[in-house]
Amino acid sequence: MLQEIEPEQLTKAVNDATFLRKYDKVFLQFDREMKNGHSWFHTIYPQYKDKTIAYFSFEFGLHSSLPIYSGGLGILSGDHAKEASDLGLPLVGIGFMYPQGYFRQRIPAHGWQEAAYQQLDMDQAPVLIVTGEDGSELKVTVHLAGRDVQARVWHVQVGRVPLYLLDTDVDDNDPWDRELSARLYSGDNEMRIRQEIMLGIGGVRLLRALNIEPAVWHMNEGHSAFLIFECIREKVRSGLTFAEASEKVKAEAVFTTHTPVPAGHDTFGFHMVENYFNGFWDDLGISREAFLALGGHEEPWGMAFNMTVLALRSSGQSNGVSKLHGEVSRKMWQEVWPLKSLEEVPISSITNGVHIPTWVAGEMHNIYDKYLGPDWREQRDDPAIWQRLEDVPDAELWHVHQLLKRKLMSFLRERTRRRWIDGRNDPTQVLTSGTLLDPEALTIGFARRFATYKRATLIFRDLERLRAMLLDIHRPLQVVFAGKAHPADDPGKSLIQHIYNLAKHNNMGGRIAFVEDYDMHMARYLTQGVDVWLNTPRRPREASGTSGMKAVINGIPNLSILDGWWAEGYNGANGWAIGSEVDYQDEQRQDEEDANSFYQLLEDEIIPLFYNRDRDKVPRGWVEIMRETIRSNTPQFSMRRMVKQYTTDLYINAINNQE
Repeated sequence: MLQEIEPEQLTKAVNDATFLRKYDKVFLQFDREMKNGHSWFHTIYPQYKDKTIAYFSFEFGLHSSLPIYSGGLGILSGDHAKEASDLGLPLVGIGFMYPQGYFRQRIPAHGWQEAAYQQLDMDQAPVLIVTGEDGSELKVTVHLAGRDVQARVWHVQVGRVPLYLLDTDVDDNDPWDRELSARLYSGDNEMRIRQEIMLGIGGVRLLRALNIEPAVWHMNEGHSAFLIFECIREKVRSGLTFAEASEKVKAEAVFTTHTPVPAGHDTFGFHMVENYFNGFWDDLGISREAFLALGGHEEPWGMAFNMTVLALRSSGQSNGVSKLHGEVSRKMWQEVWPLKSLEEVPISSITNGVHIPTWVAGEMHNIYDKYLGPDWREQRDDPAIWQRLEDVPDAELWHVHQLLKRKLMSFLRERTRRRWIDGRNDPTQVLTSGTLLDPEALTIGFARRFATYKRATLIFRDLERLRAMLLDIHRPLQVVFAGKAHPADDPGKSLIQHIYNLAKHNNMGGRIAFVEDYDMHMARYLTQGVDVWLNTPRRPREASGTSGMKAVINGIPNLSILDGWWAEGYNGANGWAIGSEVDYQDEQRQDEEDANSFYQLLEDEIIPLFYNRDRDKVPRGWVEIMRETIRSNTPQFSMRRMVKQYTTDLYINAINNQE
């Protein structure tokens, strides 16, 4: 922003006494907040204020200006860092700076997703290079398959929380090593293991170089689990045996798993692990066989090194990200503890949440200020605060929702116009990207990663039944889609192509839209402006999900399978549940019954309720569901509740276990 402001405007501001008073007031307030002596953590746990929590994640979704995230895992990590700042946790984040980020999505006229990578301008990004005491760039070195690879370090200040990002684009590195951290989730297993060694081992060495001594090591997914080896190696070097060092590291380590599908966990062949860690086991004082056994797991194709298994075996505490996911994880990984019963498997659950200040619309924020009181932001995880929603008049809540819906429609049209002017859209894309959507029609939003288990095309199972609702003259329905498939996921791309082809077909009446290049910026408009948020995963493969949580804080009810967080959030009056809490063996039957449930809910409940208006043109019944979805879900699925739970249930336990 400062780079884009004209120098004359800045000079004028410097000589404006009113502006300078406001400027000083803001910075005084900022300085008070950054002193961090009055935060939740300092109030509840003052004895632990000097204990650092190291939080490792492969991606961090903080803002669209720093595109180093791909989806839910990154957004969760970013929200976790923001809420840790708000609560005053002594947390430090470790991740990667991806100069080319995740790919930019383009959908040409044929509908097959194309990926483009755009180099991030570091001068424009909100990052600073980290330097050493001598003023030169701080670098960490990791040995990878016979050669040393260096990484420089970028610093992002997330409120009170420092985030450090490794970047191997260093002149001293070979060209193929400079590309190591160029892109997120690209390349083959060889690239992946090199990235994960750099994140885990390099991340530990970075913290040591910064003189940071974590009391807790939190691995957000298994990507960073190699940090276990480096932590053990340090303790063995100090004089401990491998067994003693392992127990001490285990007491310090916390692991969160996000994946309920076995194929979603990173695995590497023993030959690959041996190639990259040849001799490392000598530093640990164990044999090659014992080293490989730490992550050894029988996969469908044979024995391999499983990063989740390494993390589970080496962590004192592990958790899933919803109650249902905790149950699924205990079943999936019971074999890691063969002598324990299912109930004794040490994997707990802490359901995900979202950072409310990031995702709440400004207009909804104003309503909460007006009716919940000025203290609602600090107490946003307190259910009692949200009971005050009863004081919000129906007409006022509905008016704000209509305003946000019009903003969404304007955003889609202006975005398409800009792309048309810039030559990035052909006529077909102008028609499919939301320009024909009706701001008065019942609008369903579906925006997420296009993996096959999420069943984005489930609603098209009976096309004629759906068309009857889409083209109803008096009570029309419309659906807007957004999301990316992984560049290597052809089945996911096929789903996008199928929807795109339907969107451009005139017999859909312009009621289907696919908006390309889904990111955080677009997510705000969608989760604030549609009428219903749709989620159709194949139960129980949704670990948690968070997009629907962003919708509810803006008064948008969910229409979802009872999977992930919605299995906990749905209470019968705050949205709709597709199907039932049944885990099917026959996928065709599951799809048939879930699709039929979806159609019935729309025909019998959702559409009639939405269009049932009183003389003031307010759908009173619909507004009551909006109110209930905010009241019942917002505090429960707030990131504030989640981070407090991580702190009390995991972090403090880890610290106490070491004493």
